[in-house]
Amino acid sequence: MSENTSIKKNIPTLFEWVGDMATFEMLFGKFYEKVLKDDLLGDVFKNMSPEHVQHVSHFVAEVFGGEKLYTDLDKGSHSNMIGHHIGKMLTEEKRQRWVHLLLQTADEVGLKNDPEFRSAFVGYIEWGTRLAVINSQLTENPMATSEPMPKWGWGETGGPYLPNQN
Repeated sequence: MSENTSIKKNIPTLFEWVGDMATFEMLFGKFYEKVLKDDLLGDVFKNMSPEHVQHVSHFVAEVFGGEKLYTDLDKGSHSNMIGHHIGKMLTEEKRQRWVHLLLQTADEVGLKNDPEFRSAFVGYIEWGTRLAVINSQLTENPMATSEPMPKWGWGETGGPYLPNQN
């Protein structure tokens, strides 16, 4: 077996690289504290449920290769997450602020900062928030309830965004 083959087999998931569920909960807990105080985003999230932080933590952790807590414990799905954004009329300015605050919080809580992880993390955050803005302009959820949860890893997205192929 070549050295490259054995190295690839030992590559952790993004979830494993982050560490554990507590890290995701700490990240999103501190992040949403900032969001609620933010002059641009506070109104968007002022009525979020007490479980919001946990649901987002579970969702991102699952997407990054962690346990299926969002799917199994929270009874959520990708379609369900998309549905939370329908009709919210999010703007690019709000999206950028959300991303900025999350990345700032990631640094503050000591989330891994190696270039490979941060590239994957930022890639997912950019992808997800841009989809949130697109879907927030809609009046109906375009995603079938049977669609699988997204899975995010260390590599590229795999091609251009084609809206009709969600």
